[in-house]
Amino acid sequence: MDHLLQVALTPFIRRGNLRITTARGNKLILGDGSGPPVAVRLTSSAAERKLLLNPELKLGEAYMDGTLVVEEGTIADLLAILLGQDQSGKLPSFARPQWMIRYLRRRAAQFNRRTRSRRNVAHHYDLDGRLYSLFLDADQQYSCAYFERPDQSLDDAQLAKKRHLAAKLLVAPEQKVLDIGCGWGGLALYLSEICGAHVTGITLSQEQLKRARERAAEKQLEGRTEFRLQDYRDVPGRFDRIVSVGMFEHVGVGFYNQFFRKSAQLLADDGVMLLHSIGRSEGPNVTNPWIEKYIFPGGYIPALSEVLPAIERSGLLVTDIEILRLHYADTLKAWRERFLAHAAEVRRIYDNRFLRMWEFYLASSEMAFREQALMVFQIQITKRQDVVPMTRDYIAIAEKKLRAAEAASRPPLRLAGE
Repeated sequence: MDHLLQVALTPFIRRGNLRITTARGNKLILGDGSGPPVAVRLTSSAAERKLLLNPELKLGEAYMDGTLVVEEGTIADLLAILLGQDQSGKLPSFARPQWMIRYLRRRAAQFNRRTRSRRNVAHHYDLDGRLYSLFLDADQQYSCAYFERPDQSLDDAQLAKKRHLAAKLLVAPEQKVLDIGCGWGGLALYLSEICGAHVTGITLSQEQLKRARERAAEKQLEGRTEFRLQDYRDVPGRFDRIVSVGMFEHVGVGFYNQFFRKSAQLLADDGVMLLHSIGRSEGPNVTNPWIEKYIFPGGYIPALSEVLPAIERSGLLVTDIEILRLHYADTLKAWRERFLAHAAEVRRIYDNRFLRMWEFYLASSEMAFREQALMVFQIQITKRQDVVPMTRDYIAIAEKKLRAAEAASRPPLRLAGE
């Protein structure tokens, strides 16, 4: 078994400084010695066999189960080595058969009709509410932040994200806005409170719906915001603005045409839509099997080459595309650090296996953005060419006005006893 590991891994791991101690106690030295040293130990021959046969699934499972033990460095350091190899976008030969099988079955895996969509959402978003409060920002934004400068805090970067989205949407007072996949309501409440819009937020998560409604009541914005447990396919009416942040990854590749046709029906003739989604830069692919099984069942990260044709077929027009490259890597790093700082609390809520599962999820996601071809795209969509300004200067102008509105909305600082 040790020889098989050496033969399989040596051609793949050419960079980095990795030491693997096998179940028999032998040490395999891999990489060119560059970078910080990482040392791991495999505790059983069964774990070694599984890793050789199905590495994309079994690596995460081995870490969750404790049969892969990190003895020097962290699991994030190990993943940085594994995902940072220069393979020109190609999988190692021993992983290609599984990839082909997954690609052929991906439409079935993402066949997200209404009932299945609700079940998929509940798997991830209806976890104990205390979990998300441990690592997200104060507004509980569970999507890519927008770092205007390298030293910006997570909370400020998430506020900048909401401001950036609002600026691109050109939201005016009293306009009707639809937020598809509203999460815990942060963006919807921002558009209502800061922009003066009437916002309808929809989600398939019972936990998110409950908290979003509570937050609207706390801010006394029930008259301007409405949160519904509703599938995007069932939304009636017309809206001046439509925004969707971090939801499109759950639509499924076979439902892109339906998503944009429905968006076209909902969007006013002079309306603006903004789609914010994780994307891949190297063309269509498959969902990582470990992520699909444990984190996001039915999920898929699309390539622009899969999204843009569906927009074109719907009759909608693309008026702007922005690519955010390392913003999500930095967001995930902040989440991972916060999550691990509350490791004891996570164990109390769940258990040690859950802790390792989520550490692996956050670390692998971060390194996919840092070392591979993942990014975030923001696509601005309209029905007419003249709806948005011809140049992008308006975004910075709108952001400046929104900053002023944010400052005016904050309660004045009072000294103790006043």
